[in-house]
Amino acid sequence: MASHPRPVSPHLEIYRPQLTSVTSILHRITGGFLSVGILPLVYWLIAAASGPDAFNQAQALAGSIVGRIFLFLWTGAFFYHLLNGIRHLAWDAGWGYELPAVYRTGWTVLIGTVVLTILAWVLGYWARGNV
Repeated sequence: MASHPRPVSPHLEIYRPQLTSVTSILHRITGGFLSVGILPLVYWLIAAASGPDAFNQAQALAGSIVGRIFLFLWTGAFFYHLLNGIRHLAWDAGWGYELPAVYRTGWTVLIGTVVLTILAWVLGYWARGNV
């Protein structure tokens, strides 16, 4: 049986990233990051239930520069996944399939993520200073 050469399907190195592909990939990445991020949260809750020494150790870890960077990224992943999940619910309802709406909601999710993440951290520090 003769083999016919088939054209190779274009792949990631052929296409330039588009907003739709980037938001899809980010949704999967943030979902995974949120799943992994539950482990430090569970550690913190167990430490809180274990007593003051364990809790102080967990607080010191969360308050370190690495801990704060992780928490900041986890907050951003949470807001991105939340907003993009709402976008997906709108699609499930049949709204927003037109190309202009897809791009408008995609940019809204990205900008909303940045705004909500910064707002959460600013309000968190403000509340901490006024408590």
